[in-house]
Amino acid sequence: MKLSKLPDRTPVKLSTTLTPNLAARLRDYAEFYAETYGTREEVADLVPFILEAFLDGDADFKRASRVGGVKDPTITTPRRVNNPSTQKELGESPSKSKEPSYRPATREEASQRFSPSRPE
Repeated sequence: MKLSKLPDRTPVKLSTTLTPNLAARLRDYAEFYAETYGTREEVADLVPFILEAFLDGDADFKRASRVGGVKDPTITTPRRVNNPSTQKELGESPSKSKEPSYRPATREEASQRFSPSRPE
Protein backbone atom coordinates (compact mmCIF):
# COMPACT_ATOMS: atom_id res chain seq x y z
CA MET A 1 0.00 0.00 0.00
CA LYS A 2 1.37 3.41 -0.95
CA LEU A 3 -0.37 5.23 1.89
CA SER A 4 1.36 4.78 5.22
CA LYS A 5 -0.54 4.46 8.47
CA LEU A 6 -2.05 7.80 9.45
CA PRO A 7 -0.41 9.58 12.40
CA ASP A 8 -2.18 10.18 15.70
CA ARG A 9 -4.60 13.05 15.13
CA THR A 10 -5.93 13.29 18.67
CA PRO A 11 -5.89 17.01 19.56
CA VAL A 12 -3.79 18.02 22.54
CA LYS A 13 -5.16 20.84 24.70
CA LEU A 14 -2.53 23.30 25.85
CA SER A 15 -3.25 26.06 28.34
CA THR A 16 -0.98 29.04 28.79
CA THR A 17 -1.00 32.48 30.32
CA LEU A 18 -0.22 35.48 28.14
CA THR A 19 1.05 38.89 29.07
CA PRO A 20 -1.47 41.67 28.40
CA ASN A 21 0.81 43.02 25.66
CA LEU A 22 1.00 39.66 23.85
CA ALA A 23 -2.77 39.15 24.16
CA ALA A 24 -3.33 42.59 22.61
CA ARG A 25 -0.87 41.81 19.80
CA LEU A 26 -2.65 38.53 19.05
CA ARG A 27 -6.00 40.37 18.90
CA ASP A 28 -4.38 42.88 16.53
CA TYR A 29 -3.08 39.99 14.44
CA ALA A 30 -6.57 38.47 14.29
CA GLU A 31 -7.90 41.86 13.16
CA PHE A 32 -5.16 42.11 10.53
CA TYR A 33 -6.06 38.58 9.37
CA ALA A 34 -9.72 39.60 9.03
CA GLU A 35 -8.77 42.72 7.04
CA THR A 36 -6.49 40.68 4.79
CA TYR A 37 -8.73 37.70 4.09
CA GLY A 38 -12.21 39.07 4.81
CA THR A 39 -12.90 36.32 7.33
CA ARG A 40 -12.90 36.89 11.06
CA GLU A 41 -11.22 34.13 13.11
CA GLU A 42 -10.86 33.85 16.87
CA VAL A 43 -7.36 34.25 18.30
CA ALA A 44 -7.56 30.73 19.77
CA ASP A 45 -8.22 29.35 16.27
CA LEU A 46 -5.27 31.23 14.78
CA VAL A 47 -2.68 30.40 17.46
CA PRO A 48 -1.98 26.78 16.37
CA PHE A 49 -1.33 27.98 12.81
CA ILE A 50 0.81 30.89 14.03
CA LEU A 51 2.90 28.48 16.09
CA GLU A 52 3.21 26.01 13.23
CA ALA A 53 4.30 28.79 10.84
CA PHE A 54 6.83 29.99 13.41
CA LEU A 55 8.32 26.52 13.87
CA ASP A 56 8.32 25.83 10.12
CA GLY A 57 10.16 29.11 9.54
CA ASP A 58 12.87 28.55 12.18
CA ALA A 59 15.90 27.39 10.19
CA ASP A 60 17.93 26.53 13.31
CA PHE A 61 15.13 24.35 14.65
CA LYS A 62 14.80 22.58 11.29
CA ARG A 63 18.55 21.99 11.18
CA ALA A 64 18.59 20.61 14.72
CA SER A 65 15.62 18.38 13.94
CA ARG A 66 17.40 16.92 10.89
CA VAL A 67 20.49 16.01 12.89
CA GLY A 68 18.39 14.58 15.71
CA GLY A 69 19.47 17.07 18.35
CA VAL A 70 16.02 18.28 19.24
CA LYS A 71 14.53 14.84 19.87
CA ASP A 72 17.42 13.29 21.82
CA PRO A 73 15.74 11.76 24.93
CA THR A 74 19.05 11.50 26.82
CA ILE A 75 19.32 15.27 27.08
CA THR A 76 17.59 16.63 30.17
CA THR A 77 18.47 20.30 29.72
CA PRO A 78 17.38 22.41 26.74
CA ARG A 79 19.87 22.48 23.86
CA ARG A 80 21.04 25.61 22.16
CA VAL A 81 21.65 25.31 18.47
CA ASN A 82 25.00 26.70 17.35
CA ASN A 83 23.62 30.12 16.49
CA PRO A 84 25.56 33.27 17.44
CA SER A 85 22.33 35.17 18.14
CA THR A 86 21.38 32.66 20.87
CA GLN A 87 24.84 32.13 22.38
CA LYS A 88 25.95 33.76 25.61
CA GLU A 89 29.43 33.90 27.00
CA LEU A 90 30.04 31.57 29.94
CA GLY A 91 29.53 33.46 33.17
CA GLU A 92 27.69 36.29 31.44
CA SER A 93 24.67 37.47 33.34
CA PRO A 94 21.35 37.90 31.48
CA SER A 95 21.40 41.65 32.13
CA LYS A 96 24.66 41.94 30.18
CA SER A 97 23.34 40.03 27.18
CA LYS A 98 24.51 41.18 23.76
CA GLU A 99 21.18 40.14 22.24
CA PRO A 100 19.05 43.02 20.95
CA SER A 101 16.05 43.89 23.05
CA TYR A 102 12.64 43.40 21.51
CA ARG A 103 10.52 46.43 20.76
CA PRO A 104 6.99 45.74 19.51
CA ALA A 105 6.03 47.44 16.28
CA THR A 106 3.51 50.25 16.46
CA ARG A 107 0.29 49.86 14.47
CA GLU A 108 1.66 52.34 11.94
CA GLU A 109 4.91 50.38 11.51
CA ALA A 110 3.00 47.11 11.17
CA SER A 111 0.62 48.49 8.57
CA GLN A 112 3.54 49.94 6.57
CA ARG A 113 5.35 46.61 6.77
CA PHE A 114 2.42 44.50 5.59
CA SER A 115 0.36 46.78 3.35
CA PRO A 116 2.20 46.20 0.02
CA SER A 117 1.55 42.46 0.07
CA ARG A 118 -2.12 42.71 1.03
CA PRO A 119 -4.58 41.44 -1.58
CA GLU A 120 -7.12 44.05 -2.61
